[in-house]
Amino acid sequence: MKKITIALDGFSSTGKSTLAKELAAHLGYVYVDTGAMYRAVTLFAMHEGIIDAAHFDVEKLIQSLPDVRLEFVFNPSLGFAEMFLNGQNVERQIRTLEVSNKVSLIAEISEVRAKLVQQQQEMGEQKGIVMDGRDIGTVVFPNAELKIFMTASAQTRAQRRFDELVAKGDDVTFEDVLKNVEERDYIDTHRDDSPLVKAADALLLDNSNMTKVEQFERVLALAQSHILA
Repeated sequence: MKKITIALDGFSSTGKSTLAKELAAHLGYVYVDTGAMYRAVTLFAMHEGIIDAAHFDVEKLIQSLPDVRLEFVFNPSLGFAEMFLNGQNVERQIRTLEVSNKVSLIAEISEVRAKLVQQQQEMGEQKGIVMDGRDIGTVVFPNAELKIFMTASAQTRAQRRFDELVAKGDDVTFEDVLKNVEERDYIDTHRDDSPLVKAADALLLDNSNMTKVEQFERVLALAQSHILA
């Protein structure tokens, strides 16, 4: 059976990663969370004092990129790969609201995008991959056989993200999460380098009123139709 490339793009907190993980597991494909890569670079910048609430030293970040080593390490107990930064598991740290508040600024930097896009393209050379992010169908894999663009209302996405953070024990407010979602939307869609846009041949999936099961079944059917075509 032939293998295809599946690109899932869309706004923050639309459930891209959850859907991509489930889809990859069902198909026996490799799953890559590109958002985790940008989050890991953000965490690196925070640890190195490159970015904080008061300043962002873009040139220092660019100069430091050779010191950033990213890899996904499969965790059999979880059933998916976790993000490692310079040999350390940072999967938990990169999911905080503090990182979320800065990641879109890091992702604006062309040198960061160039480094990560190259790695992402290398990961997908053999196909049989599900990758989610902001520019997968437009930049990383413009020739992907299946492209999905995911969206939902800002309020819906903020509620999902808020519930997720609270469940992890994070001390956050819904207002702060909503503000983060709206700010990330603006930055992601207005950056000069690879802004978030729907690829012309991507299928729009608004999951504002869909269950995870309904969403998965719809996308799985689409994937299977492309695999069998």
